[in-house]
Amino acid sequence: MQHLDTDHHDGTSDATPGGVEHERRPGELGFAAFLLIASLGLLWSAYGISGFQALSAPGTVPMATTAVMVVSALIVVLKTLRLPRISGETFWHDILPPVVLIFAAFLVVFGVALKPLGFLPTAALFLIAAIKILSRRGWLWVLAVALGSLVVIWLIFRIVFTVLMPAGIVPEAEFIQLFRNLISGAGQ
Repeated sequence: MQHLDTDHHDGTSDATPGGVEHERRPGELGFAAFLLIASLGLLWSAYGISGFQALSAPGTVPMATTAVMVVSALIVVLKTLRLPRISGETFWHDILPPVVLIFAAFLVVFGVALKPLGFLPTAALFLIAAIKILSRRGWLWVLAVALGSLVVIWLIFRIVFTVLMPAGIVPEAEFIQLFRNLISGAGQ
């Protein structure tokens, strides 16, 4: 695991947005502006439901809700804009480091590969890559933890809770029947 950078963070969490009360962290103003733009877009969409016809019109509650969102987001943007930038932090190091982008890409690949490959191979690849990157341990340890975790996950969700997962290239139905045969044979 990475060492905590004590120049920027003390390792604790607080209720202050951004974790710093009187300074603006990298990306904070951009995110506040994004929220304002998204709120304006939702207000426009809510207006499109029925316009300003009457208080009992179908779009009244959505427009009122999104209007509150716009006002709130505008207040956040103005307050954030007045704050001085924090020194010593960068967006790509402290807010959105490369490992976060890597895992976002992993999740997209997981979603795309789930249907053609199935749950077991896709989850195995995801767990192996994730554990290898995060743990920085040897391959034997990574494979043991990843595949052991996958077996436990599969047993709990597929066998115990009977959650249907994409089978893909693994003959999962045959495995399940094998377990059922073993369990029914052991009970006799």
